[in-house]
Amino acid sequence: MVVLKIIMISLLVLTSILLILFVLLHKGRGGGLSDMFGGGVTSSLGSSGVAERNLNRLTVIVSLVWFFSIVGIGLIDRFTLI
Repeated sequence: MVVLKIIMISLLVLTSILLILFVLLHKGRGGGLSDMFGGGVTSSLGSSGVAERNLNRLTVIVSLVWFFSIVGIGLIDRFTLI
């Protein structure tokens, strides 16, 4: 059970880093922190519609893996007697 918990924690760390990177890669929609730091200038050099959709899908998949790894760690902690 200890090996499974180490694997789940490693998966949680990896998906946490990936999730931060994927969220930062999204294009700013305006009106938020991106406008505060100079992101208000619109340019057509950003990602295309297909790339943005793929980034959205990848972000959702990584966030689901992140969520289930947290649930898995909680279940391992709850039902182990060590």
